[in-house]
Amino acid sequence: MALNPHLQHKPVVIASNNDGVVVTGNAAAKALGLGMGVPLFKAQDLIKKHDVRVFSSNYALYGDLSQRVMAVLEQHTPEQEIYSIDECFIRMPEFAEATTYARNIKETVKKWTGIPVSMGMATSKTLAKIANHVAKKQKGYDGVFDLSTARNAEGILATFPVKEIWGIGRQYNKWLLSQGIETAKELRDANEGMIRQKMGVVGVRIIHELQGISCLPLELVAKPKKEICVSRSFGQPVTELADLQDAIAAYASRAAEKLRQEQQVAEAMVVFARTSPFKSGYFRQSATVQFPIATSYTPAIVEAARKAMERLYEPDREFQKAGVLMVGLCSETTIQGHLWEKDEGWEKRKRLMSIMDEVNTRFGRGTIGIAASGAKQTWKMQSKWRSPRYTTCWAELPVASC
Repeated sequence: MALNPHLQHKPVVIASNNDGVVVTGNAAAKALGLGMGVPLFKAQDLIKKHDVRVFSSNYALYGDLSQRVMAVLEQHTPEQEIYSIDECFIRMPEFAEATTYARNIKETVKKWTGIPVSMGMATSKTLAKIANHVAKKQKGYDGVFDLSTARNAEGILATFPVKEIWGIGRQYNKWLLSQGIETAKELRDANEGMIRQKMGVVGVRIIHELQGISCLPLELVAKPKKEICVSRSFGQPVTELADLQDAIAAYASRAAEKLRQEQQVAEAMVVFARTSPFKSGYFRQSATVQFPIATSYTPAIVEAARKAMERLYEPDREFQKAGVLMVGLCSETTIQGHLWEKDEGWEKRKRLMSIMDEVNTRFGRGTIGIAASGAKQTWKMQSKWRSPRYTTCWAELPVASC
């Protein structure tokens, strides 16, 4: 919407990988029944009737815009926890009046990035997420709501469904409903002993958070990743080993790039491929590769992935999906050396990867790549409705006319 204001009041949905189902949509689309999980092929009549705009997932654009929004938020507070691509927690400065300060942040983000955001404030993370829900869904608050000072706070908790509370999954929701606990207020006032017996310390922590007692401090430093996975569904079934190896080389290359972004290396890699689970003769196979020395070096990871794919490949199979899982992750500063490995070899490879990453960051992902991933790439995901990568690709910059 920010980069295409003509869509402001039109129904818009975003499709999943391979343009299969709806993964999200704006309020206008949801009002038509186009919610998450709706198969696009079943909704074609509805889409045509209401002129619904459909877009393929555009991860490069989403990631870049997310980083821009987070950077703006970081300038307004010294304490920030990035929770997901579209959500973060910040600590409001003690000197500031919360609502006024939040409105200023909201307006700055909109002005600098074009992205509308909503802000919910409270004395705990769990209550802040409820406040954000109110700010986003209920009219009259203009995207900003402070639950800690709201006169109707009790009424909001009394009508807020327990299933929507942060940390309450499907099974816990089912059990809570069986106990007559249907709202956030009822859970807040529930017997701690009963909740502890069924939900453990996590349940008690949720109760305290709903009472306004902060039990979940901001995580100012992101925890190191324990594993990194890159997998994709193919745009069409793949039957040839060469195509599978090209695909797995591309995924392995991306996984190596992610490792370096996290300043990590991997001790091992799991390569996997499968056919469609909705067709007869379902087949899934995997192979594990142990690296002599933990690495993030793209050529070594790609070569190992291609060899592993050769081991698990079977002719006459129509493969639908493949991927790599990097495991045994550790910091690149704590690599366990090898008797025959020379330090200068590692430094040379590290410099080479640093240059490649720098070029791809500056000119767009894929500017420099591995030839082993193939040229035609007929296996790539379908994304025929992808919007331009306005902020990450020079060739797709928005055009201004005067």
